[in-house]
Amino acid sequence: MTDVTLTFPDGAARVRALDAVSLVVRPGSITGITGPSGSGKSSLLAVASTLIRPDSGRVVIDDVEASALSPAEASELRRTRIGIVFQQSNLLPSLTALEQLMVMNELGRAGRRPRRQEKARAVDLLDAVGLTAHRDKRPHQLSGGQRQRVNIARALMNDPRVLIVDEPTSALDSESGAQVMRVLLELTEERSTATMLVTHDRSIAAGLHEVRTMNDGVLTRERMTV
Repeated sequence: MTDVTLTFPDGAARVRALDAVSLVVRPGSITGITGPSGSGKSSLLAVASTLIRPDSGRVVIDDVEASALSPAEASELRRTRIGIVFQQSNLLPSLTALEQLMVMNELGRAGRRPRRQEKARAVDLLDAVGLTAHRDKRPHQLSGGQRQRVNIARALMNDPRVLIVDEPTSALDSESGAQVMRVLLELTEERSTATMLVTHDRSIAAGLHEVRTMNDGVLTRERMTV
């Protein structure tokens, strides 16, 4: 991101959610974004994941200038190059863990892979997040931490260049949260994914490659490499 600014209408005025934000997230690393509620973290994630187009500035993902794309082009970029891990796992209640991943191949007919190939990839990802023995279980049969790990594996099904993660441990106990963070760190490094992670939990910062802080739409220039 380079000098990204985003505003929202507020009566006759406009509120600045992001104020000339610049940020580089490198492949194989996790950059953590912390800050109080209302500081602009969610707006930052929305712009980074091409869900919102900024008022000004550039967003470049895998050498593609995402901020210049049409809505249809941005949607295709999300489908092929961006993985999103939501705060809530949002798993489909009727599908098994394996099916949660395989259904991703049905999103958009262009580029669909053979079912056998897709199943092998889903099995590999469930193994990577430590859920091989739980592949046939439905969400109600999984713990919160296990559901979040399925959520991460699902986001990686399209082999994204960028992974956007929103508060992955907020609904988990400390042990489950630590397991989820270990999985994220391992997969980010193994798959050379550029991962941006928003969190209120400063205790997990020690394991990240870089941490930045947002306040009132401004991303602090101070960097803490850990």
